[in-house]
Amino acid sequence: MSKYRIERDCLGEMEIPDNCYYGIQTTRMMGVSGCANLPVSFFPDMHKALAQIKKAAARANNKIGAMNDDIAEAIAQACDEIIEGKFADQFPLDMWQGGGYTCVNMNINEVVGNRANEILTGKKGSDRVHPNTHVNMGQSTNDTIPSATHLGMIARFDELVRELGLLSVSLRAKEREFKDVVKVGRTCLQDALPLTLGQEFGGYASVIERLKGQAVSMRAGCFEIVMGGSAVGTGFSAEPGYMDAFYAEISEQYGQTITPMKDLFDGFQNADFIVEVSGLVKKVAMTLSKISKDLRILGSGPRSGLMEINLPALSPGSSIMPGKINPTVPEIVIQISHQVAGNDVAISMAYDEGELDLNVWDATFYKCLFESFQLVNAELPILRKHCIDGITANKERCEKEANASIALSTVVAAALGYPLGVKVAHYCEKNNLSVKEAVVRMGLMTSKEADKLVNPMLMTNPKAAAQAVAEFKKEKHLI
Repeated sequence: MSKYRIERDCLGEMEIPDNCYYGIQTTRMMGVSGCANLPVSFFPDMHKALAQIKKAAARANNKIGAMNDDIAEAIAQACDEIIEGKFADQFPLDMWQGGGYTCVNMNINEVVGNRANEILTGKKGSDRVHPNTHVNMGQSTNDTIPSATHLGMIARFDELVRELGLLSVSLRAKEREFKDVVKVGRTCLQDALPLTLGQEFGGYASVIERLKGQAVSMRAGCFEIVMGGSAVGTGFSAEPGYMDAFYAEISEQYGQTITPMKDLFDGFQNADFIVEVSGLVKKVAMTLSKISKDLRILGSGPRSGLMEINLPALSPGSSIMPGKINPTVPEIVIQISHQVAGNDVAISMAYDEGELDLNVWDATFYKCLFESFQLVNAELPILRKHCIDGITANKERCEKEANASIALSTVVAAALGYPLGVKVAHYCEKNNLSVKEAVVRMGLMTSKEADKLVNPMLMTNPKAAAQAVAEFKKEKHLI
């Protein structure tokens, strides 16, 4: 048996090692790429979605009488094998490619074609199944690659929604655990009105739940694709009935209705859905980063920082300072946000630079978007399991700082007027007193009244605080 086979394309012919399922066009592009040293198949979603598309197209063409039964079924079998994970080493192309990923489309056409031909004839080649004539029938790179990108995002959205949901559960558990831990609020990194640590974590839970809802809603856009548009949106080369048959087949494969975009010319010209998805993934990354920055501040210390919470100790934090522990997980999350933000900028530029009848910057869209998905989806369980779930509160320290805060003078302003509130704040600073001590010493309240009103926990409950202030004013004949 020969170790090589001869394959031909519009540029000539080439010897291809016979153990390879990819062919001449893939081989040509392997010789002029490799910038990233990272294959497109590093994120396998593209190739799995392309295999689904090729399978649906073959069966659709068979149903309308454009393709023989045996060829259609051989193509479908080859596609099923790819979907199962076989031939993963036959997709060697580098992530960065020109030509709108034409080479990626042809790579899978060649692998499917050679495998289908092998099923039918016992050998690779194009005796029965040709990569362009049969595997690519009724299609173009220009509709298969954008469609595969959309379909490939489905699993990534599902993972994102699941992990956001699990994180929100953990944050809600901390909200309940810390509901009685009163602390100083901070705005502009300055002391502000008190709140509970539980209220802070409840805010974190709420934004995660809101992002989860946005992801659920946005996921629907993955099921609108541009298959059937062929090269520029006209659908030229497809047989009559192909589009209806294709969408019936692809919907059956995914178990959910998949439809063509309302205007295929719009779909070819504009990749705004990719920009929208990237924006959401960036928003998740930025939100996780903001929460992580807060956790670093709240856990700073242990003696010279806030130290209101304890983060799980995962590893020594210094090669020279004994006992130092770093907030490693929050810092991972923050660094990931830097990369995701950069990816979003690249995607925005690629969208802006799409010209005329096709946006050809599929490599930028795919590499950057799926890298962002991978990073965010991977960091979510790490943040949850190795940080959030293990956080504990330093309740005594929080309460001490809350009671010492001059921001408690706000209750004086509410009960006795703003000018007196200012006087109390200045008196506290000058005499190194708490607000509760100051109002008693200044004769503004009795000890009993101060104990009731100048109470950080009371101030975390606006209804109860308003009622207490109203009763004080009534007793003092201020209203």
